[in-house]
Amino acid sequence: MRGEGTGGLRGGGPSGVSDPVGVSRPEPSPAAGTRVAGKAPDGVPEPPATIDLRADYEGSGVREVLEELDRELVGLAPVKGRIREISALLLVERARRALGLGHDPPTLHMSFTGNPGTGKTTVAGRMGRILHRLGYIRRGHLISVTRDDLVGQYIGHTAPKTKEVLKKAMGGVLFIDEAYYLYRPENERDYGQESIEILLQVMENQRDDLVVILAGYGDRMDRFFQANPGFRSRVAHHVDFPDYGDEELLAIARTMLERQDYRFSPEAEEAFTRYLALRRTQPHFANARSVRNALDRARMRQANRLFETARGALDAAALSTLDAPDILASRVFAGGGMGGTPQG
Repeated sequence: MRGEGTGGLRGGGPSGVSDPVGVSRPEPSPAAGTRVAGKAPDGVPEPPATIDLRADYEGSGVREVLEELDRELVGLAPVKGRIREISALLLVERARRALGLGHDPPTLHMSFTGNPGTGKTTVAGRMGRILHRLGYIRRGHLISVTRDDLVGQYIGHTAPKTKEVLKKAMGGVLFIDEAYYLYRPENERDYGQESIEILLQVMENQRDDLVVILAGYGDRMDRFFQANPGFRSRVAHHVDFPDYGDEELLAIARTMLERQDYRFSPEAEEAFTRYLALRRTQPHFANARSVRNALDRARMRQANRLFETARGALDAAALSTLDAPDILASRVFAGGGMGGTPQG
């Protein structure tokens, strides 16, 4: 992901100094929106007398990212509100720096908790863009990983793997999904602890050039933080992602279909509403992810129905409409999908 702005709330050493994972960090530049009011006798620019926060907000492009988040994600009002609060904090911290006030670089590492399919990865990507536009990270890209990307299978394998991931993530956001799998105390020969120690060191020493977001189920993340207090002390922002309601899931389904030039017939929409009510009670339900999978299977049934029953030429409406049979053929309506394999 390419960045859209520049700025400089990152601290750091002199240009060309390498960090522990081999990435050079440039000198920070002045915060965006800073106006030079004059020069002190020693030639150092004097800070401006005032800062217009609203103008800085508009000029930074943060408003565009937040509006995009509103358009792309249905619901999630508490999450969107928290992201706006964090954005406001970062804007004020940047203004304080521009005015020459005392400040410490804010701790930006985060924890995203919630069930699968609630938008955690999407929000992490937008958070990276916000941080980049405000000058807190150099690039704003998102690197999404799991335990397998960080932990090796034999002695001497974990450190290179973890450091390579960190090198790719520098200047952006490292999103570690199901982060609690890094810690497996029941296995004495597990190498996850080695990766944890490297992560903790970099999260502390290079927090001006990397933001780490730990994600997973809420209860498991709580136990992970209890077992690894070093992570808890480094994570400043905890954001909980609620499950979607039935109406929100239906709105998500409509949006997914519209993006692919599909639509529900009235009967199919009624059937899908019933489908959602049943599917949410079954194991392995994953919110928007399960909706997407269900629609994929419905499109497959629609294609098979058209192939088997069509006589003559078909118009765009026929090729683009899901009908009730395409939904009702799901085994969910017959009580299927209650075992270990989710059904759609």
